[in-house]
This record gives sequence, structure tokens and C-alpha cells, in this order.
Amino acid sequence: MVKKFVLTVAYDGSGYYGWQKQADKTYPTVQETFENALSTFFKKEVRCIGASRTDRGVHALGQRALIEVDTTVPAEKMPLALNSFMPEDISVMAAEEVDESFHPRYDCKYKVYEYKIYCGKYRNPLYRKYSEFCRYDLDAEKMDAAAKAFIGTHDFKAFAASGNSTESTVRTIFEADVFKKDDFIVIRLKGDGFLYNMVRIIAGTLMNAGRGKISKEDISNIIESKNRENAGKTAGPEGLTLVKIVY
Repeated sequence: MVKKFVLTVAYDGSGYYGWQKQADKTYPTVQETFENALSTFFKKEVRCIGASRTDRGVHALGQRALIEVDTTVPAEKMPLALNSFMPEDISVMAAEEVDESFHPRYDCKYKVYEYKIYCGKYRNPLYRKYSEFCRYDLDAEKMDAAAKAFIGTHDFKAFAASGNSTESTVRTIFEADVFKKDDFIVIRLKGDGFLYNMVRIIAGTLMNAGRGKISKEDISNIIESKNRENAGKTAGPEGLTLVKIVY
């Protein structure tokens, strides 16, 4: 019997050119690698629909992927069964059977991303794939205060990369927090959706706030300007993790 399952997928994006499968298969992507493993397990070609198109080098703890398969394997046993066919940097964390109408992107209520910045005195090789190194002192409290300017429904055109292809640049941010955790500063954003490179541009802008260069009011002005040149740099992909997607 054909059933639909939504899988929760975690992956280390360091070795991949993003989630989205590419026509040119020269470069490995998470989706292509994931689909190949699924097809091996189910002994037939399996395609999936991902909920978020993470970029090259970006990680995930809670990516969601929809598959449609003819199987007798129950949802609760699927992660263990599938993971024996997955590479070490991709893992199925949960599986849930869903009805015919479910769509992993359109039914999303909100997504949570975290951006991690390493604030040690010197670069640490063990952190290079999972955080952005900042050699400057950053004030997490100033960053947290400035981050509140992002909360609400705004046109985030100033925080979208030039490659953004969506019709609307209006998004809603429900929560925006910055906090210290050991030698790291963590930026945590909860929103109904995010534009291409939006979280990384927000991170780069908040780093300017952490250095005392801009304030919450300045960020509000940048949002209103709708001009990408007014926002901060695009922070590196290695510090970004898709934490969860909630339906």
C-alpha cells in the first residue's frame, strides 16, 4: 500500500553543495545522496520533497522531507531501518505517516534557525565547520537588543541575497534572540519563512551591532530602506543550522 511519510532529517552540510539536487551531478547534494539511499532501501526509485533549501555548507537538525512509498515498514521503525543505508553525515531522526494533502513547505507554521559564532582569541580548527570565527569582541547583550528590531512582519528585501527569486520579500519573525553559550554567541530566529541568505545576512548585521557600530534603531532603518547595501556582510554558511520545522 502506498503511503506518505514526512521524515525529520539531520545532516552535516560540510561536504555538500546544499540540499537541493542539481541538474549537474558533478557536485554532491544532500537531497541526491538522501534519495539514492532511500532508493537502495526500498529497491525502487524514491524522490523526496524537502521543506527547506539549505545552502552549501549549511547544517540541519530538523530538515523535513516528504516521501511516497509502497511499504509495510511502520513509521516508528523507519528511522532505524533507513539509517543503515545512510552515509555517516546524514541521519533520519523521526518518521511520521501523513495524509494525502500534506505538503512539507506549504503546511509549515514556522522554522527555527540558529547561527553560531565562535568568539575565542584564536581560530579553533575543531569549530571551523560549525561556526563563524570572529576575531573581534562582540557584546551579546547589544546584539540581543538589536535583534528585536527584526520581530514582526516586515519587507526583508534588504536582507535577501541577489539570487533571491521569490515573488514577495515579506516575512514574519516571531522570535529573535542572541545569547552567550561558553565561547560561542548564538543567534536564534523563529519565523514563518526565510529568504535566500536572509539568516546569514542578519547574522552579519548583528555582528556589527555586537561591535557597537549599529543599534536597534539602525536596523529598523535598514529594514525600511529595502536596500541590501545597507545591511551587513553575509556571514559564512558553516555557522548556520536549520534547527526545526513545525507544522
